Amino acid sequence: MSQSAHAYAYLRPSAVLGGEAGRSLALETSGGATPLGAAAHPRFFAGFLAEPAPAAAALLAVADVAAARYYQPQLRASLDPVVTANGDRLRFESFSGCCGVYARLDVLAAGLDGDEIGHGTTNVDVNNPLREALTRIGPAEPLHLAVGPDALEVTTFDGPVVEKKVPLPERWLRGFAETQVTAAGFDLRAELSAAEAVRFLRSLPRGGGRAGARTAQWVVPAGRTLRPTTRPVPGAVCLPGPERLSALQRVLRHARALRVYGPPVTAAGPAASAWEVELPGMRLTLTLSPDASRGFSGEGGVLGALATGTAEQDADLVSALLAWEPRIEIAELAEQSGLTPARVRAALTRLGTAGQIGYDAAEAAYFHRQLPYDAGRAEAANPRLKAARALVAAGAVRLEDGGGTAVVTVDDHVQRVRTDAAGAVGCTCLWWAKYRGGRGPCKHVLAVGMVREARAQGTAAGPAQEAAR
Repeated sequence: MSQSAHAYAYLRPSAVLGGEAGRSLALETSGGATPLGAAAHPRFFAGFLAEPAPAAAALLAVADVAAARYYQPQLRASLDPVVTANGDRLRFESFSGCCGVYARLDVLAAGLDGDEIGHGTTNVDVNNPLREALTRIGPAEPLHLAVGPDALEVTTFDGPVVEKKVPLPERWLRGFAETQVTAAGFDLRAELSAAEAVRFLRSLPRGGGRAGARTAQWVVPAGRTLRPTTRPVPGAVCLPGPERLSALQRVLRHARALRVYGPPVTAAGPAASAWEVELPGMRLTLTLSPDASRGFSGEGGVLGALATGTAEQDADLVSALLAWEPRIEIAELAEQSGLTPARVRAALTRLGTAGQIGYDAAEAAYFHRQLPYDAGRAEAANPRLKAARALVAAGAVRLEDGGGTAVVTVDDHVQRVRTDAAGAVGCTCLWWAKYRGGRGPCKHVLAVGMVREARAQGTAAGPAQEAAR
């Protein structure tokens, strides 16, 4: 697994500070993107949290996920959460070290009382003393929130006084890309009242380990609650590794409702799901990968969009139209860019590989963030995509008459890719036999798609074309 070292540089540690005007939660920022360009220590908000205790508990839940590994927990995990200011809300995001759990806290306008909310994305320092201080936040005392240092304070420092260096595996970047593709296929499957939400979540096991990763569990709406089922019946939602919802325990006393999102039930096996706790003026969501032993980074949902020849150019165009919008409307982007909705979605998927796009299942809409990555980095690191391009470059793909079947020759092995009248694709390779498309297309399907697209556009999909990429 490739990885690089990333340094967080903060002016001071984040802390809960006391003063004559009351307590203040000062979250220090490290680098980030703003409408005016890159900033070393951007400032996005200063004001009060409408509900201090639920907000403190929810921030701790996001930090819990960032510090956890739910699979192979003996390995260390630590990544400071990402915060994005979208003008009308603050979004705090983190991944678990195993990349199988994605956490997001949306602090909405109703949960904030203060200055204008800015626009941009940065990392925020979450340290152990801060975590301890957050556990002592009571419901009655006002709590001031500052995301980023005060402008006057910045000028008094010669440089960062706090530095952290953490390994950043490529899988975390791919995880941001895959979660937005996965969540875009979710629908609301169940909604529980506060009392039923507490009862259900407290009934879940809190243990972990590899034993829990081997069995997929399912739940199905039953009246006002959820009941377990042994198989994926219609309307069921997969709950893979229920112990991975343990971070929600922190906010149960503040919960107003629990909403569960997931894809339609298929015969493909376990599926991802999202579990959203509604809090006063906030939403805390945990999205689980289809298996506790599987991180989002290997799901392959972005590969189809990355394999298209137009996605890179379209992504550049669409990127210029984004402005940290809390809701990205596909139809509006299509009208502004002159692209079809399908090409806009493919462009957003490619931008997602650079961490620029997220998806909010509660609002069924994409949103914009800006992480310090480029889309080519994730694409170059994907082994299936590289293998597919190599097959095309080697002339290993032959389309048969009628176009419904293609033959891919790899050394002395021949694989057949078939597309039926409804557009469903299948392959004779072992990868397809094992996953049935559940973890994205295999290299043969990707290669055939590249050749078909090139033929439709009247271009050559051979070594010369690949050399020009």
